Parts: sequence; structure tokens; C-alpha cells
Amino acid sequence: MNKALPIAALAAAITAAPMAAHADFDRVRWQVPMAFSSTLVALGDTMPVVSEMISNASGGRVTLQVFEPNAIIPALSIFDNVSAGNVSAGYTWMGYEWGQLPASALFGATPFGLESMEFMAWMYHHGGDELLKELYEPHNVYPILCGTISPEAAGWFAQEMNSVEDFDGLRFRAAGIGGEIMAEFGMSVNVLPGGELYQALETGVLDGTEFSLPTVDNQLGFYQVVSYYYLPGWHQPSTNQFLYINLDDWNGLNAQTQALIEMGCMAGNTAAIAKAEALQGGVLKEFEAKGVNLRTYDDETLAAFEAATDRVMAKYSAQDEMFKRVYDSMKAFQAEHAPWKDYGYLPNDWHHRD
Repeated sequence: MNKALPIAALAAAITAAPMAAHADFDRVRWQVPMAFSSTLVALGDTMPVVSEMISNASGGRVTLQVFEPNAIIPALSIFDNVSAGNVSAGYTWMGYEWGQLPASALFGATPFGLESMEFMAWMYHHGGDELLKELYEPHNVYPILCGTISPEAAGWFAQEMNSVEDFDGLRFRAAGIGGEIMAEFGMSVNVLPGGELYQALETGVLDGTEFSLPTVDNQLGFYQVVSYYYLPGWHQPSTNQFLYINLDDWNGLNAQTQALIEMGCMAGNTAAIAKAEALQGGVLKEFEAKGVNLRTYDDETLAAFEAATDRVMAKYSAQDEMFKRVYDSMKAFQAEHAPWKDYGYLPNDWHHRD
């Protein structure tokens, strides 16, 4: 298996030869199906940007042509199709394959876990990427972190949620580990694609949903059918997307082409988190103007969710060795990083204090 190149080596591999020597890149023509529409701001438009950068840098020799969800394969089947070699690459949120690879969901989002900047720090400097490659190698997939964005919202509801008892019996859409934890409170949880959620809310098939950050939720129009919007997104403090490449196809590339793709995804992380952070405040103000009831969970509710998170994490850690290794590594870094986070930054509410 080819390990991910260290960050410094990525640049060296590209600059060792003059950039004009495009012939040193392999000629690659891959179809890249995506799990999300390219029209979804910060969530679905990152891979098209990465594709364009890679094509420009290689003089058109490396073409990763993106395709909208369901145009080639079902939106939630990217892992299976890349693993089988049906497509050479695909772009998705990591965690839809959580039934087959429980540890994968930790890389997609970890409840009460690492925020986006912390996640990148753990991935690149505290062993996360090595664990990721080890997890996916037996499935013939080479995954590359290729887009991280701000926290999701906790969810949209048709009614006000005054206590954890109010969750009991609700029909709710959620993905990954967050859905498992919500089920602990008696919620009936399923995973529907984003394009089906508006109708499901409108017809009462769902009582509520989480999906993404405010810009995306705004585009999908949830505010038109349900009016209570809860934050913070405790279940998904970062949303991390990955470029999946069939391992045989990856190993068939030369080092310069591999480095170009890795660098394109690193640039994609910057583009995604910058755009995500730039836009959310304005959208929340728009929601208020549209009559959306913005709510934050109180400390008691968050504590209940955290206690349920601990139970679910302990259960899966006991069942799956790789899950435990990944989660323990994340939590160890989170604890190590905590003093810097506590002392190095102004409190989040500093600018709003009287």
C-alpha cells in the first residue's frame, strides 16, 4: 500500500521537476460520482473546485470529471462501487458505509468530537491519516481528506423541543453515529438523501431532520415546512468529505500524479472551510427574518446527549478494535489540545458580552 506523502514531500514531488513538464503527469481520465449536488454551497461544490485545480495544474492531463448524484451510480453507494472497481474514484461524506466499517463514521463526524481545524491537525500531525489508510486498505480503497466544513445544525423540528422527553417517538432523519445516539432517546431514525427531505417533512413522513450547515439547509428549503431550528450541532462538530480512489488505480499512478491529487485535496480543505465560515452568520440572520425560530439546546439537554454518546462509543469500542483505536486516538488528541483551546483563544461569546 502506498502511504500518504508527508506534507512537505507533497510540494517537493511537484516542484522537483518544472511545472511546465506536464508530460510527467500520468494521463488520467476518471469519472468521479458525488454524493451531494454541486449546487450545495460548501458541501457539494468542493470537489468541482479540486477537479478544476488539478486539471489546470496538470495542463489537462489529469481529469477528474465530477458527476452529480445518481447520474452514474446511486448517491450512497460510492464506497461499494470504488471498492469493487466499478468506478475509479468517488466523492462522499465518510460514514454512509458505517454498517460495514463502523470506524469510518468517526472520520465523517464524531459527536462531541474534533472541530474542523482540530480534525485536520489530528489527521495530518497526530496519526489520523495513517489510521484512515489502514482502515480502508483491506477494502481496496485509498481515501483522501478532501473537504472539511463547519458544524452542522442539530436539526429542524416541527415543534419546540423543551426536554429530552420530547424526542421520544419522533420520526427523524440522521446519519452516522449521531443517528445511533438519537435513537437512544426513542427517536425513529432513518437515512434519506437530501433531495427527499423537503417532501418527507412536508407530508409528515418525518417530524424533523438534520442534514447540513445553514447555507445548505437554506437551499433545501426546510424553513418553508418546519420552523424550529436547533443548534449547536453536537452530533457533527465538523463534516468531513473524502475522495475515494480504487487502490489498484491509485497504485498505478506515478508519484507526481499522486502528489498532485493529494495537494488538490489539501487546497480543497482550505477552500471548503473558508467558504463555510464566511457564509453561515448571514444565513442565520436570513432565517430570523423569515420567521424561523432559532433555538440552542440547554446544558441539561447537551449533557444528556453527551452521556448517550459515551454509552454508544463504549459499545462500539468494545465490539470493534479499529473503532476503539480511532476513537481513542481522537480523544487523546482532543485532551492534549484542550489547554491550548481553553487558553489560546478568546471565549466564543467574548464579543457579545456587555
